[in-house]
This record gives sequence, structure tokens and C-alpha cells, in this order.
Amino acid sequence: MALSARFEAALPFAAGLHRDQVRKGTNTPYVSHLLGVAAIVLEHGGNEDEAIAALLHDAVEDQGGASTLRAIHDRFGGAVAAIVAGCTDTDLVPKPPWRPRKEAYVAHVASASPSVRLVSAADKLHNARTILADYRRHGDAVWERFSGGKEGSLWYYRALVDAFRAHGRTPLLDELDRVVSEIERLAAGGPS
Repeated sequence: MALSARFEAALPFAAGLHRDQVRKGTNTPYVSHLLGVAAIVLEHGGNEDEAIAALLHDAVEDQGGASTLRAIHDRFGGAVAAIVAGCTDTDLVPKPPWRPRKEAYVAHVASASPSVRLVSAADKLHNARTILADYRRHGDAVWERFSGGKEGSLWYYRALVDAFRAHGRTPLLDELDRVVSEIERLAAGGPS
């Protein structure tokens, strides 16, 4: 599949929105995550709308709320905006309490469209890979970055795997499950 000028336009748009943002607890530019999620989506058969949504999946939550969603709709169309909206756990500032927000998101992805599930699962896989790599380097200190801490984060990723699996097995979900299982094993004191 060849990507069009729409995807090319989404790259600087996403980079501009997240220009001043870094990954939690690091100096890594946030755009690295967006590119990683888009790559995972494309590697798992995603179409151009899904790849664009992957680049923009955190824009509403982190960079402007409803007005950003309208801008995404105007620039990239309703399908992309719907996927981005489906991947957003809140557009409220301040964000609602962590646990109820995550519980609602898990319930949402269990019944979300295949496109939302693909982008969301790619997002969670990229996040889980990063957590695993950082856990191997920093140990339990990695959990200080996350509002849910160790227990909440482990619950959240396992609950997401289970919610995605309600729709069957895919290579993407199998990989997410393997990475989450490895994080759980290390967090329980298994050998690294």
C-alpha cells in the first residue's frame, strides 16, 4: 500500500502538536512514540486512515481537547477523527481520577471498532515495550512515572489484553500479551 500526501501532511502536524512533549520520565521526544505506533499499525495491515490516526492518537488527550479533534476532522476527515476520538480516554482538564478513567477505557475498547482496537493495541504495545526496556534498566523506579503505580499499571495492561482478546487472537495481540507477561514476570521478582 502506498501512502498519500494525507499521511505526509499528518507527520508535521503531529510533530508540531507534540513539539514540546517528552515521554514520561525521559528526555525522549514524544514524536518517537507516535512514529512507533504508526509503524506498528502499518506492520499489522492498517490502512492510511488508521496510520494517520496512530500519529494523532494522543493529540486530543494531550494537546487541546475538542478543538484539536475538530482540527483533525477538518484536515484528515471523519474516519481519522473517529479513530482518534475512540483512542482518547479523556479530553477534560484536569483529567478525571486515574482508575475510573482507565476502567472506562478498558470497557470502551472491548466494544470499539476494529480500527480503534488496532490503533489502541498498537499504542499499548509500543508503551509496553518501552516499559519493559525501562524496567530492565531502572527496576521498580519505572513505576514512579505512572499515576497508577506498579499495581495499577500491571492491572491496566492485563485488562487491556483481555479486552482486546474478546475479539480473537491476532499476531499484534499475541505480542502485546507476551510483552505484558514479561513485565508481570519481572515485576513479580522473576529473573531478568
